[in-house]
Amino acid sequence: MGVKALLSKPLAAYIHKKHQAWINSPVEAQQAIFHDILSKAQDTRFGRDHGFSTITSHAAFVKAVPVRDYEGLAEYFKQVKEGQKDVLWPGKPLYLAKTSGTTSGTKYIPITRDSISNHIDGARDALLAYIYETGKAQFLNGKLIFLSGSPELEEVSGIKTGRLSGIANHHVPGYLRTNQLPSYQTNCIEDWESKLDQIIEETIDQNMTLISGIPPWVQMYFDKLQQQTGKQIKDIFPNFQLFVYGGVNFEPYRKKLFESIGRKVDSIELFPASEGFFAYQDKQNDSGLLLLLNAGIFYEFIPVEEYFSEHPTRLTIGEVEVGVNYALVISSNAGLWGYSIGDTVKFTSVEPYKVVVSGRIKHFISAFGEHVIGEEVEKAMQQTMAKFPNVELIEFTVAPYVSQSHGASYHEWLVEFARPPHNPDAFAKELDEQLQKLNSYYDDLIQGNILQPLRLTLLRPGAFREYMKSQGKLGGQNKVPRLSNDRQLAVGLLAITNS
Repeated sequence: MGVKALLSKPLAAYIHKKHQAWINSPVEAQQAIFHDILSKAQDTRFGRDHGFSTITSHAAFVKAVPVRDYEGLAEYFKQVKEGQKDVLWPGKPLYLAKTSGTTSGTKYIPITRDSISNHIDGARDALLAYIYETGKAQFLNGKLIFLSGSPELEEVSGIKTGRLSGIANHHVPGYLRTNQLPSYQTNCIEDWESKLDQIIEETIDQNMTLISGIPPWVQMYFDKLQQQTGKQIKDIFPNFQLFVYGGVNFEPYRKKLFESIGRKVDSIELFPASEGFFAYQDKQNDSGLLLLLNAGIFYEFIPVEEYFSEHPTRLTIGEVEVGVNYALVISSNAGLWGYSIGDTVKFTSVEPYKVVVSGRIKHFISAFGEHVIGEEVEKAMQQTMAKFPNVELIEFTVAPYVSQSHGASYHEWLVEFARPPHNPDAFAKELDEQLQKLNSYYDDLIQGNILQPLRLTLLRPGAFREYMKSQGKLGGQNKVPRLSNDRQLAVGLLAITNS
């Protein structure tokens, strides 16, 4: 066993023991963070505007600070981007993380000197938790690849600015830098296809032991490797031990990805975002992600059905229940206050607190009152594919089709298969039945002939890739929305398929 692997085991034991303190006292840990961040930010512009100096309870905080998303805090973010000090957090941010926006265009999320450790330690501790549980540390002696955005940073008002993955690249611990691939120069290539070709050139003959990235982009990397060599990944990288991923639900990609590898490898799911690193999988046989309750973030949870109401219920960690969908709201030492990150989570355990990401609060279909969410369409697809074992999926998205004729509307599933079903109609019928079981509102609309059963539209090979490229979102941390409440994405995909 190499030196790095050997030294990692006592460090993993130390971090595990350290975490037990807040795992065993979760409510107290969150209360301590709540009071700490309010105290530190009371003299900021936001703190003065919202009376932080007088807030002593969560109830008072709820009255003073409404739930807002990026657009709701846009005026404060604008002042931060202009280089003003003491706006949301004392001083100026260390970085601004650029991420795709909605009505506001590109978003600039502050990362402060206090919050940067949340991003770096979260990823580190996920690996150490794996080492502690399994005793496997050999991967630290091989080459590690992180498929990410460019680490080149620009300056905005004197603040270094770039993609989160590029910012994190500058904080990879020194002891791992000699293992890290691709090279800095290759990571800086902006065009994803050119970058991927160079990544393959740099990695194809290396001892790759850990591969990390968003599943569809890792799959693209694997596909190109197989095209070039005619071999499965296990034969190209015989010591490949650990796959680390996050950003999307892994289940739709699992089958094809492991078929590409040719054998089972261990995997770790992460829950990172520009706004913070929230959770990671700490047990190989448990899909729940350990929620980090002592990392500078105070969490609130809104039952999804209340999210759009005027005064939604805002629960703290001691008030949540297993199995309920919640919109995730954070306040943190990055200077985010009552901030809705847009993700929904569901607790799988409260001893300790573990979550799964169930969808996006704005990614749903409710054109007819059905409120179908991402978790439901992904589960419907997963259960259908289990009944059609020869089918191989690449990517899919769902959009409503609203007809002017009564009873002629439906959900359109736009799917790119690597191996399509021999009987698409039977596949679509099963998919529709699975969704009816998962969503009673959708079932009612089908049974009441308000909606027709779903339509399955098979896209030509490469359609999603071409669409993402046309939007300047190929590779890196960009993800295809699983479902939309309009047809913008569907129209773009159909235009590519029909061209």
